[in-house]
Amino acid sequence: MMVVMDSHDYTRLADEIKLWGKALGFSALGIADTDLSVAEPRLLQWLARGCNGDMDYMASHGVKRSRPAELVPGTLRVISARMDNRPPDARDSLAVLNDSDSAFISRYALGRDYHKVLRARLQKLADKIAGKVGAFGYRVFTDSAPVMETELAAKAGLGWRGKHSLVLTREAGSRFFLGEIYTDLPLPVDAPQASHCGSCRRCIAACPTGAIIAPYVVDARRCISYLTIELKGSIPPELRPLLGNRIYGCDDCQLVCPWNQ
Repeated sequence: MMVVMDSHDYTRLADEIKLWGKALGFSALGIADTDLSVAEPRLLQWLARGCNGDMDYMASHGVKRSRPAELVPGTLRVISARMDNRPPDARDSLAVLNDSDSAFISRYALGRDYHKVLRARLQKLADKIAGKVGAFGYRVFTDSAPVMETELAAKAGLGWRGKHSLVLTREAGSRFFLGEIYTDLPLPVDAPQASHCGSCRRCIAACPTGAIIAPYVVDARRCISYLTIELKGSIPPELRPLLGNRIYGCDDCQLVCPWNQ
């Protein structure tokens, strides 16, 4: 059920949503429309090349991933939320990688399960909105459905997409989690940010297995995060020596990024 308000009220509501989000612990919020027509061909090409590996769920929902209104009928806007994490200093992470007696775990996984934290905060935000406008159509997502969260975050002005395919910001680099609220409220949308990667290719050069096969394109079948978390079978023998002491995920592309220093 869509709430009927005038445009001035929706603008004011959008400002309030961002204030509520900050109070709930989000670092930033932005609002995007549902048009992912530019991203959809890239997604379909990536899938056609088999870059998703064993991640069958990336293809199982067809184009619902790139068409939010087909995933959740009635969706007009996506509220994208950024929650920063606070990983150890990059030098400490590199020290672990260089210590053969230690095992490296991706920095994002060192804290609490972000899915639960993020989802709870997003639900509280949705409840705040309902308290203001009454019943409205929405659905909360935290990496729990076919959602192109990086594309939506970039459209919502939360950052730009780096060449390692992650969203980057001036304030937090790529060290944050993303979550979304799909809603039928026709809120005003935010402008995307310009890219600030320039000619830098440090993330591409740093990938131990050459998984970043082109700027903005990651072949999951070579990505250590995929190999140590998502892969159902055994890691291919030719890639095993390249993993070093990485047993859960890989942060190399982020550790070398100037925006994460």
